[in-house]
Amino acid sequence: MSSDTDTTDPKTETDVADETARERLIDLAAAFYDQFASGDVPSMAIPTRTKSNIEYDDESGVWVYGDRESTRSANSVRGARKLLKAIYTIDFLAQQLEEDRSSTLRELYYLSESWDETEAQFADQDESNQLVEDLEIVSSVTREDFHMRPEESGATLMGPLRIREQTRRGEREIHCQEDVGEGGYQIPNNPDTIDFLDCDAEFVLCVETGGMRDRLVENGFDEDYDTMIVHLKGQPARATRRITKRLHDERDLPVLVFTDGDPWSYRIYGSIAYGSIKSAHLSEYLATPEARFVGIQPADIVEYDLPTDPLSDSDINALESELEDPRFQTDYWREQISLQLDIEKKAEQQSLAARGLDFVTDTYLPERLSAMSVL
Repeated sequence: MSSDTDTTDPKTETDVADETARERLIDLAAAFYDQFASGDVPSMAIPTRTKSNIEYDDESGVWVYGDRESTRSANSVRGARKLLKAIYTIDFLAQQLEEDRSSTLRELYYLSESWDETEAQFADQDESNQLVEDLEIVSSVTREDFHMRPEESGATLMGPLRIREQTRRGEREIHCQEDVGEGGYQIPNNPDTIDFLDCDAEFVLCVETGGMRDRLVENGFDEDYDTMIVHLKGQPARATRRITKRLHDERDLPVLVFTDGDPWSYRIYGSIAYGSIKSAHLSEYLATPEARFVGIQPADIVEYDLPTDPLSDSDINALESELEDPRFQTDYWREQISLQLDIEKKAEQQSLAARGLDFVTDTYLPERLSAMSVL
């Protein structure tokens, strides 16, 4: 007896994303060919990635690129060389997707040395990194969907969340407290391969330093307050910002950012909430405008008489720059930054240990989060 039943395995969302990414890359290459065929000089327009071309989008509440563009054109040797590198990179990425392989940004740089056309090889990794960003912008596909990974290891999260993760060996379910060690669950390069199954968390706490993250976990803060603790590892990677945004958007969890009390850490908060110049084309994908800053505040330095370091000249310049930065144009930030310039001091998260190892979990965070109406 014959059957008309189709036994072909249905395509997964990952398969569809891979096909879409590959098609858009090929479309870019085809556009160059069409320009050649019609007698036009091949070119590629890219938004200018400078601070002067960043503007605040009122609707989305994040920072995006403006209308200014720069053009990669083959009407000069330099421009032709850039387009040649783009073509070779497109060919490599399309083949990588077809074979369901992945590579790191660093590997792409070294791999170019094997290309038969020496003019297509990259002079340094900054050049190859920028080209991948260019391709993201013009194709509207993220590098994660190109199967490109950053070199650094992923950050981690710990908390009452059960997920389903797609791996090379198939699907697996993980509880981000019960099924992981003290180090937590390592965030994958592409968090969109994760499905959130069950979540008992009340809020997300993004923590800058590893020492403070470990203190919170050791003291059981994630269990006592049903907290998703996300370790930022300093300036957060794209995967960290993406999973944070997903937890907010899909699980309606408040996002709080807990960093050192210095201007560079305030910019870490800014990148989570509003995005960064380098990835402004992905702000709506990565940024969480509703994120709020917990501390360390300059006011905390004064109130708790925390151990401090003096502000350096570069710290002062950065704070003064932030007073003009649109991301910090609120009464709260103007007040805090002005206070820090007055006291000329900065403090680390771990300075709270001067009041005892349990002070941060028993007193500081509960009081701050209560004042912010989170607890």
